[in-house]
Amino acid sequence: MASNNNDTALRRKARVRRSIRARAYGKPRLSVHRSSMQIYAQIIDDVKGTTLVAASSLEKDQRSALKSGANVEAARIIGKLLAERAVAAGVKDVVFDRGPYMYHGRVKALADGAREGGLNF
Repeated sequence: MASNNNDTALRRKARVRRSIRARAYGKPRLSVHRSSMQIYAQIIDDVKGTTLVAASSLEKDQRSALKSGANVEAARIIGKLLAERAVAAGVKDVVFDRGPYMYHGRVKALADGAREGGLNF
């Protein structure tokens, strides 16, 4: 039986999440979601099941500042913003969760922006 793209993405996401859990050692997880128009990122404490900080290209001040929420520059800015909020909340070390996306383009730009902002992963 042939699987569709959604099943493939869900399997890939589960595989990535499994490997992250194996090497997280209690560190919070930086989770990325990208759509065709926006990019979202949040830092999640899986032990408590809470979101510590979040940032997205949909926030009011970001929408006015960014030309588009779906380009590499927007992803870098969102990554840097998320890192600044995380450092202010006392989070320095995280584990990067790319989800079902390849570490390329916008996902890589968000990670680079987060590193520039002071996160370690």
